[in-house]
Amino acid sequence: MDTLFLLETGVVLLAIFLGAKLAGIGLGMAGGFGLFILTFVFGLKPAAPPIDVMLIITAVVSAAATLQAAGGLDVLVNWSEKLLRSHPDRITILAPITTYLSTLFCGTGYVSLCLYPVIAEVATEAGVRPERPMASSLIANQLAIVASPLSAAVAAMCAIMVPFGISLGQILIVTIPATIVGSIACIISVYKMGVELADDPIFKEKVARGEIEPLQNKKVGEFVPRPVTKEAYRSLIIFSIVLVLVVVFGTFRELSPSWTVDGKTVMMSIPSMLEILMLASGVVLVLACKVNVSDIIRNSVFQSGMMGVTSVFGIAWMMDTYFNAHITIFTDSLASLVQTYPFLFAIVLFLAGAAFFSHGAATRAMMPLGVALGLAPASLIGVFPAVGGYFLIPVSGLMVACIAFDRTGTTKIGKYILNHSFMRAGLVGTLVTVMCSYTLAMVFI
Repeated sequence: MDTLFLLETGVVLLAIFLGAKLAGIGLGMAGGFGLFILTFVFGLKPAAPPIDVMLIITAVVSAAATLQAAGGLDVLVNWSEKLLRSHPDRITILAPITTYLSTLFCGTGYVSLCLYPVIAEVATEAGVRPERPMASSLIANQLAIVASPLSAAVAAMCAIMVPFGISLGQILIVTIPATIVGSIACIISVYKMGVELADDPIFKEKVARGEIEPLQNKKVGEFVPRPVTKEAYRSLIIFSIVLVLVVVFGTFRELSPSWTVDGKTVMMSIPSMLEILMLASGVVLVLACKVNVSDIIRNSVFQSGMMGVTSVFGIAWMMDTYFNAHITIFTDSLASLVQTYPFLFAIVLFLAGAAFFSHGAATRAMMPLGVALGLAPASLIGVFPAVGGYFLIPVSGLMVACIAFDRTGTTKIGKYILNHSFMRAGLVGTLVTVMCSYTLAMVFI
């Protein structure tokens, strides 16, 4: 390895570190800064921007944000909260089910943000240590991202797998059951984690100071549904129909529009199909559900989604440029090892997910490397869920929010940072998911 390669690698690592420190949209901008140094200082030829994935994310986020503006997400939250309050003693099992399904349906983990205060409140009122359902809920939420046909990560994976003839349905038939098994494993891993709430010293100290009521005085609150309109239910039906169409057209390719070009039949690509359906659904939702268009760009789903677009833009563009310039070094030194032990690439994906704080950015940035290393499509899909290393460093918005919502103090960041409340559930859930997905991929791909 020459000095120039090491210096350029240092620039990439510095950009990732800076992006992790800035978080949010800062991740994408840090990637752009790293790209600036690589191209203007070191003279590397910039790769093509990841336009395909950015357009997919933009279209999907626009549709999901329109659903939120129409009130469809309020309906989902009402159903989830009613379930949780009806069975408070089973909160550790039911809470991750609600967050998993909401993310699976909408494609972004941020839709579950309004459920975490409810989970913490119901758990406390039921005398269940809130750390348990909070940890399992967040990890199940994140596992579902690689199983949702509308997530940025799955969209990126589809775009990368298209040249290999892999359909959306083939990816989902692996990731959906694998993430369900992984979510069950993470629930089991935390079901008895920590001492019971009544015996927790931090909780007892808060009770002594009058910051929170003793358990015997608590009663699970009555369910008060959020107000919803008939348009909200209508929006949910429309979005569900479009979701089914995405899966059908992505799985049964012969149903997609096709054209004859130079004597060959060419079908509409999966990315184009997804983008068109999502943009069209947004218009249908606006017209059918009387949505104020200005409300769409102000809601949380749109803002978090556009942050994801920027992250993919900067980070993926920088990583593509870096890998393209040094692809022979990586293939010569790693190809045989990774082909023999594909699970080693899963570790690379996991660390990328932890560094980028984004499943989509990690997928778009690292999966092309897996292709270049000669990994088979089945192996790449098998290790795909490993991009969920999001939880490793507890500084992401969702993790910080979960910690803040738990007034008992049981959900926390440990003294050594990495010994936080989500680590056990995250490691168990991710490991089991990857093992299951790899096994299923060997069978179905």
